[in-house]
Amino acid sequence: MSVPVRHLGPEKLAVGAVGFGAMSFANPYGQTGYDAVRAAREIVDRAVDLGVTLFDTADAYGSSEEILGEVIAGRRDKITIATKFGIVAAPFGGDVARMDGSRGYIRTAVEQSLRKLRTDHIDLYYQHRIDPNTPIEETVGAMAELVAEGKILHLGLSEAAPDTLRRAVAVHPIAALQTEWSLWERGIENTILPVCRELGISVVPYSPLGRGALTGTITSRDDLDDNDARRDMPRYAAENLDRNLRTVEVVRQIAAGHGATPGQVALAWLLTKAPDVVPIPGTRRPVYFEENSAAANLTLTTAELAALDAITVTGDRERQSAMEAQNWFDGVTPPLGA
Repeated sequence: MSVPVRHLGPEKLAVGAVGFGAMSFANPYGQTGYDAVRAAREIVDRAVDLGVTLFDTADAYGSSEEILGEVIAGRRDKITIATKFGIVAAPFGGDVARMDGSRGYIRTAVEQSLRKLRTDHIDLYYQHRIDPNTPIEETVGAMAELVAEGKILHLGLSEAAPDTLRRAVAVHPIAALQTEWSLWERGIENTILPVCRELGISVVPYSPLGRGALTGTITSRDDLDDNDARRDMPRYAAENLDRNLRTVEVVRQIAAGHGATPGQVALAWLLTKAPDVVPIPGTRRPVYFEENSAAANLTLTTAELAALDAITVTGDRERQSAMEAQNWFDGVTPPLGA
């Protein structure tokens, strides 16, 4: 069964209801024994068959853009490419977070991404994190110039604060906000989501499976490799994980009633939140890609949705360095002309 179509933003960018997070191609959690190009090719093959069109990557994801560019050769017209710019240094491993939203940086970044992706245009171009030193009007204005030149078609922001979103749409329509949203991360629902609804901005949730926990395949910290980055994430910490994994039992029970997987239930729950929500789960395995895609055709009952809504977890979503980094979440900028 194919994935139904959803539309992003006021300009109605048509994409499959479930997309794909191509950060997976870059081995984000430090796993080993993985042939990224082979897996990517198999996933794109199935995507074309299933109607999964939105592939999301970023210039900060190691070799992800280059791998995606290689495997979509000859079928670019069947794939909607989203990529991102703006992270100069991430707040991990001792680095100080640095973002750049200046006009000059954007122009350099887009040319590099176009080359790596082997394409003449990017369908959806996000500012990956908000630059605290550049007014959002200047950043979005520079992105709008690229739209006029045909190098990008639609604009997006990631982890932007409500006021930043309002100022951005005053310059150019914003198709989507990318942010973390899942049964394990509900932070946008009371503040950012209502603003997105008001402004016509769609939401593209990343890590919609709780960074793997909501698939039901993780039962303890012993299931994580020694170098797995999730070992440093608060929700995966020894003092929190057992309690948090008990919430997955709720998801597992609902899944059993549908003959589905826990991950499919977690994605189906997100898809009920608004008709233009398009989660982008990532995976290294084509079989899981097919499972994730099938979630678009799973219907949950009112009682099941209520039980899922009641889930809570312990611990922050990111390690302390990210939580303290300026503008890593809820990004703001100085006023124009300040």
